[in-house]
Amino acid sequence: MDVDGSFQVIKAHVPAKELYRYSSTLRSLTGGRGVHLESFSHYEEMPREAEQKVVEESKKARQQQATE
Repeated sequence: MDVDGSFQVIKAHVPAKELYRYSSTLRSLTGGRGVHLESFSHYEEMPREAEQKVVEESKKARQQQATE
């Protein structure tokens, strides 16, 4: 956290998935005064459990498409 005049600036590395509803949440928490900027930083390997979940969901979706 830093201070820039009357503003508080928070810098953080956050997974893109976690930013899905961040702007709405930030506006709610700050009474509509909060703003945020996003920029891509880097790729990182997924945790094994999350990887398996994505693969399983993809397989299920393909199976459903094949049966339609």
